[in-house]
Amino acid sequence: MSTFLAELTGTEIILLFGCGGVAGALLNKSKAQGSGWICITLSWGIGVTLGIYASGQVSGAHLNPAVTLGLACAGKFPWTDVPLYVIAQFLGAMLG
Repeated sequence: MSTFLAELTGTEIILLFGCGGVAGALLNKSKAQGSGWICITLSWGIGVTLGIYASGQVSGAHLNPAVTLGLACAGKFPWTDVPLYVIAQFLGAMLG
């Protein structure tokens, strides 16, 4: 798996679980309607955990452009890889 695909997949997983949990808790006629903030935070936490598991070994699991830019500014990540990571994260967010 390439770093591009790893970042895309990890970001997609986060948003799929997180937004799915919010939708389930808030949408009318869903089985989880009214489940509350605990279910929402649990779904976001599971999404982040699975996103990290899916991409951590390949790309370092930045999964957020702010993390990528912060590491590049700190000199711990090469600037040449920043555009690839940011594009993958944006596409993963749109797909999620």
